[in-house]
Amino acid sequence: MTLKLLPLAVLCAALVGCQSAQPRDARAESPAAADTAAPTEEAPVSEAEEVSFETWLASFRRRARAEGIAEATLDRALDGLRYRPRVIELDGAQPEFVRPVWEYLDSAVSASRVRKGRERLAEYRDTARQMAERYGVPSEVLVAIWGIESSYGDYLGDFSTLEALATLAHDGRRRDFARGELIAALRIIEAGDISPARMKGSWAGAMGHTQFIPSSFLAHAVDGDGDGRRDIWNSIADVLASTANYLDEAGWREGEPWGTEVRLPEDFDYTLTEPDIRRSSAEWSVAGVRARDGRGLPDFASASVITPAGAQGPAFLVGPNFRVILRYNNATSYALAVATLSDVIAGREGIQGDWPREQPPLKRSEVREMQQRLNDRGFDTGTPDGILGPNTRRGLRAFQRALGVTPDGFATRGLLERLRP
Repeated sequence: MTLKLLPLAVLCAALVGCQSAQPRDARAESPAAADTAAPTEEAPVSEAEEVSFETWLASFRRRARAEGIAEATLDRALDGLRYRPRVIELDGAQPEFVRPVWEYLDSAVSASRVRKGRERLAEYRDTARQMAERYGVPSEVLVAIWGIESSYGDYLGDFSTLEALATLAHDGRRRDFARGELIAALRIIEAGDISPARMKGSWAGAMGHTQFIPSSFLAHAVDGDGDGRRDIWNSIADVLASTANYLDEAGWREGEPWGTEVRLPEDFDYTLTEPDIRRSSAEWSVAGVRARDGRGLPDFASASVITPAGAQGPAFLVGPNFRVILRYNNATSYALAVATLSDVIAGREGIQGDWPREQPPLKRSEVREMQQRLNDRGFDTGTPDGILGPNTRRGLRAFQRALGVTPDGFATRGLLERLRP
């Protein structure tokens, strides 16, 4: 799930790049199921790999014992643990293309997901309402996260969490992080919340219907049905309560919307469209920002204007609750998907503006090339890494200003062509 407050989706986020410090392996890259790839067609483990893993496991066992994990728990959880080459394969994999936000939203907020979300909300209405009243988080937001994280439980992941984390701790990109999550997983087992055999999830260690990583589970999972266990694999009451508790502790503001779609004036300064630039709704109104539906802007003391597709796509005024969703998974596309799916499930309008669908997606290699060429021309983007972050947008805006075009920082193939000799 996410790097929760330390992030639920933390693991994912950290291992794969995802929930902000959250759980999620980069979940924004995959609405429901992408990081739950089935552990099929496993490559054979060489004798050398097996010996190396067993040696590491013995050392880890000593460390876990020193950190207070009981010997009986270590026996139950670690005996017979296998090294999983498929986990390392997935850990090192990166999509070739930078996925456009509209493609992510098409999948995350599809008609079938909306329909099923309404069905689940009706099915668990009393439970969802109870959790909403207890934690102040709207039922439709909880159901939206559930839908995007696991397609309402259809894709929980079938990797042994212990084997996945042990493999990553031994041989992954974020070994220290995975080692800490493995210790957390042992504590969950020791507390009696789940057995080792039933502790399953994504390849990156995210677990249950709303994909908590072990450290987030320890910090935020709660017993919603009163049976004495926190079971995010089988108890929907526990799932909804734990997710609501996470958001509540992350700072959810009861009664406030996440934000709204807006219209920007023609002379709007797109250098202001960064999430760390925050102003009151009144100040944004003075700058010409208007709600797309014609109503007044939500009353935010601290809000940002974001344009995920630059001047060519929809714009949004987002407040504190949008930032809370980002705590669950630190990706704008993910937070926008949760916000939009929750709105549509509840019968409100979805996104009305048009996306620039004619723009072809860039390859990560092309993003790196763009960054390098911008650097070469004096438009600093930092070290080229193929990631379209704030530094890249800043350098791209400077280049756009030099060209005399709207400096919105939105990377396109057309701009890359203009950078090439």
